[in-house]
Amino acid sequence: MSPKPMLSLPDFKEKQILFVQAERGKDNFLKFQNDNILYRKDEENTDMISCHKVFAIFISGDFSITTVLIRNCEQHGIALFLLKNNFQVYARISSPLEGNYILRERQYKFSDEFTAAKKLIQNKIYNQQALLKEQKKINDFEKELKAAYEKINKAKTEKELLGLEGSMGKRFFQEYFFEMGWLRRMPRSKYDINNVLLDIGYTFLFNFIDSLLNLYGFDTYKGFYHKLFFQRKSLSCDLVEPFRCLIDRQLLKSFRLGQIDEKDFKYIGGKYVLSYDKQKKYLQIFFNCLLKRKEDIFLYIKDFYYFMMRDGKDFPFFKLK
Repeated sequence: MSPKPMLSLPDFKEKQILFVQAERGKDNFLKFQNDNILYRKDEENTDMISCHKVFAIFISGDFSITTVLIRNCEQHGIALFLLKNNFQVYARISSPLEGNYILRERQYKFSDEFTAAKKLIQNKIYNQQALLKEQKKINDFEKELKAAYEKINKAKTEKELLGLEGSMGKRFFQEYFFEMGWLRRMPRSKYDINNVLLDIGYTFLFNFIDSLLNLYGFDTYKGFYHKLFFQRKSLSCDLVEPFRCLIDRQLLKSFRLGQIDEKDFKYIGGKYVLSYDKQKKYLQIFFNCLLKRKEDIFLYIKDFYYFMMRDGKDFPFFKLK
């Protein structure tokens, strides 16, 4: 089989990310037919889209899928994500460019990880400060940003950098989400509705970044800020950081628009759980948010690829608009 060409930006612009959710009590079926991906429900055709327009498919709930679908998704570079009802990805089927050994060799030999990590966190802090400025929560953007950058530049160890990121992040969450009754960030704890929704948004952002990294053949388990840990995709965790601001902004926007309804959630066993019939509503909110900037995210990952191939030059920067 000949190697797959890398996806260009013009091609990527035409791609869509699909989310399909099983309807309870129905026989949900996803299949490949005449270059189309077909969704059938109880033996009736429900929806269809050309495979050439799809970048990734998120499948939630119980579906029947065929080996023909899997084979054609692999051939067309379409990533399949299988989700539990709580949005946790329990399996994925994708076609990474694993043969890019030159890139992986450079990844493994990359020696300036701490400098790259500082640039990554400066980018994250820049966008957090931009969000606060947008909401008129800081008086002097340039002064605040300069002070934050100086602290990051002075960090001597990875532990110190992690501490700075954590303290700055804590302050950001408290100020930015103040009107939402913010308490604290507790990932995957389902501590409150705010944390549940951030988990959902960040999860889909992570999987989107991970899919783009696979296009180039990165070893997504080898990061430079998040270190090697069993079964953790550390590089994907790294490159999520500059883009978290998109999810943060969308959450506050949705709150102000009245899109978040407490009645959509149930409190079970000390945790907040999103009702099954309301899941698609919130997924669509975050999907639309990411799709608006999908080209910028694509270009960032492309620039990161060239950064790795050029021995540490031109680390990419994502600026919130």
